[in-house]
Amino acid sequence: MPRDAIHPPIEPYQTGYLTVDSPHILYWEQSGNPDGAPVVFLHGGPGAGASPVHRRFFDPRIYRIIILDQRGAGRSRPLGELDGNTTDALVDDLEHLRETLEIERWHIFGGSWGSTLALAYAQRHPERCRSLILRGIFLMRRREIDWFLTGMRMIFPEASRQFIEFLPAAERADPLEGYWRRLTDPDPMVQLAAARSWSRYEGACSTLLPNPETVAAASGDTHALGLARIEAHFFRNNVPDPEDRLLRDIDRIRHVPAVIVQGRYDIVCPIATADELHAAWPEARYIVVPNAGHAAMEPGTRAALVEATYAVRELP
Repeated sequence: MPRDAIHPPIEPYQTGYLTVDSPHILYWEQSGNPDGAPVVFLHGGPGAGASPVHRRFFDPRIYRIIILDQRGAGRSRPLGELDGNTTDALVDDLEHLRETLEIERWHIFGGSWGSTLALAYAQRHPERCRSLILRGIFLMRRREIDWFLTGMRMIFPEASRQFIEFLPAAERADPLEGYWRRLTDPDPMVQLAAARSWSRYEGACSTLLPNPETVAAASGDTHALGLARIEAHFFRNNVPDPEDRLLRDIDRIRHVPAVIVQGRYDIVCPIATADELHAAWPEARYIVVPNAGHAAMEPGTRAALVEATYAVRELP
């Protein structure tokens, strides 16, 4: 098959659940070649969950493909659970999974929030990383969060207006707090309405060209509830301390082979952040996709990611 084409659909050869801190139980799966190079896929959000299409970035003849739904996301339970849901806990979960699967070292593939988690994991456990493939870079700093909440109106005013006007006028000056109140309301229907609005907003801003399918997928109840509740929770409670920690600690992983893939017109995670990361880490290969926004499945980004998996496949 062409090196820039996504791989055919495959089914897992093993699935399971990983019990971590109560009440969290995490879904994981393996597909591809059981004797291949292990690679773990880290989904975005936080809270978005993984889907079958994510297996298709990797050649199943080459890779042992491991996918994990992070705390509160996707098929992990309880859906949208916030208790004990922190970056450090998610890093610990990855180590628990690695040890459970008896993997010595693995490739790390993460996009958007997945790039944040990949960097956090690699900086704590550099000896466990064969390579990093990172897309749509997000470093969880206040200015990046503020841009998501209000700055994107400069490019997507219609979507931003719908997002803000979901809230009563008195709460629009601080949309994170307004949404937080609803996403943690005791009434599940209040939570779900807010989650759908939040998730539709993100979906509408994620592609270079309008994509109704992306917006529709973002509005699904499971996706929306996990994404919105956990994103709001992280934005409110889990900013790194200090904020630039992931940039400051690049020396811990400078030796790890890495590929950074960034859409030129990514509005959700603007290219300025990827540029900062590459400036701090010039050893990493940096690919700017000239005709892409944020979504991983836009053709140029998808091709660059698949090509990156070929580029790192034989690293020890």
